[in-house]
Amino acid sequence: MKLIVAGLLGVVTFVFGSGCAKQDWIDRTLVTVDVTGTWEGKVGGGGGTGSSYGVFYFVLEQQGSTVTGTTRGHSRGVGCQGFDLGLIEGSVAGDVFRFRDSRGCIGGEMTVSGDEMDGRASTFAGTRPISLRRVDPSSLPASPPR
Repeated sequence: MKLIVAGLLGVVTFVFGSGCAKQDWIDRTLVTVDVTGTWEGKVGGGGGTGSSYGVFYFVLEQQGSTVTGTTRGHSRGVGCQGFDLGLIEGSVAGDVFRFRDSRGCIGGEMTVSGDEMDGRASTFAGTRPISLRRVDPSSLPASPPR
């Protein structure tokens, strides 16, 4: 009898424990935000001279979880200086936008909240905070009729 009770306790623990161990695959792939539009922001810190590594503009289009677009910006330092950094490829899962440009100059992961995105970007200067704000939401697709 003790063996049966111990076995049932083990099964119950496994069933409930495995449900808490990781998100369901649907939750990990569900798209809850749309990043379509023109975004403007900075990579780098906020404060004094030299703390900001660049001003970037992303023009993004989202189809399902896939994001494509272009980026341009001014960057300081060595490496990917200039205006046209290239094409952006990325994806959205939940409220997280992951991206990389075609030249390998910038890539990162950002949490989207309405018309703002914040996160971390890997650039020629290392990993830095990145913050973007949607400046042209007019390119958002119309909501489907209900």
